[in-house]
Amino acid sequence: MAAGQWFLSVAGSVEKVPLMPQGRTNSLRLFRVFGVDVYLHWTWLLVAIWQIAYRPRTYSSFAWSVIEYLALFLIVLLHEFGHALACRQVGGKADRILLWPLGGVAYISPPERPGALLWSVAAGPLVNVVLFIVCFGLTLLGSVLYHVPFQIKPQPDWFQFLFNLSVINLLLLVFNLLPIYPLDGGQILRALLWFPLGRARSLFAVAVAGFAGVAMLAVYALYEQSFWMGFLTLFILLRCFAALKVAQRLTATEQLPRRTDFACPSCGTAPPAGAIWRCPQCRAAFDCFANDGICPQCQARDESVQCFNCKTVHPLVAWRSPPPPLPAGNSIS
Repeated sequence: MAAGQWFLSVAGSVEKVPLMPQGRTNSLRLFRVFGVDVYLHWTWLLVAIWQIAYRPRTYSSFAWSVIEYLALFLIVLLHEFGHALACRQVGGKADRILLWPLGGVAYISPPERPGALLWSVAAGPLVNVVLFIVCFGLTLLGSVLYHVPFQIKPQPDWFQFLFNLSVINLLLLVFNLLPIYPLDGGQILRALLWFPLGRARSLFAVAVAGFAGVAMLAVYALYEQSFWMGFLTLFILLRCFAALKVAQRLTATEQLPRRTDFACPSCGTAPPAGAIWRCPQCRAAFDCFANDGICPQCQARDESVQCFNCKTVHPLVAWRSPPPPLPAGNSIS
């Protein structure tokens, strides 16, 4: 069996909870750039056709509607690459992006530090800030050079296109920064709370606060009679429930007694004494330190273990703490 297969069954960020669409399932792999595979979920194509065909016409030419939707595709993609590249910058893992009808998902795994999480999440909205400045700057420049007033309708298609891109970036920025988990604003709030509250309690706090945000979004969706907002609200609700469960498991795991004869080679943290590792073959939970890396149910064995604290993977033999030094003057004959 390959090294590093004994992964934690309870620890880690809520991004590991299988409520997100999986990039390799029912998806088309578009390309790979900067070591990141970009997938397109098949439902995106259906929604794109529906949106282009039935959305209110703001252009004199149908081609501009298609170009605008492709531009939206690019905006979302750049936003997700902001997350992915920032995560790599702080030493995390990011190798997959999925585009689907509700936007995009960057599958990132930053180091288990609040600062690393904060930068990995904040980089996405920062991309929209830059894009808004560029698009609105071009809109103002076009208005001045070609004498196109904002208040006169209809406007040239190219001018309307630039203005619409400015509005799209602004709306995406504002919505994403709402302090509702798992939106970027909610995850930024979680990273900030992590400093004083710790990993588990910060996640618990934003999950509970997320339910209040869900209630407000639900009222808005009913008021606007928006199917998409209702669907997004349901998705956020499920994610908040998932985050709450993970926070509860994290809290329970952090309260477990610690082993004194083992320590992570990377961060020096003593592992919890409990069945928090899961066998990749039979899915049984067990304590790999108490069983010498052998699953008690199927007898599968691996020599590597993932750290509860920093998520690094090391051979089991490297975890053993050296014996304490003997008192001065004592020796072993």
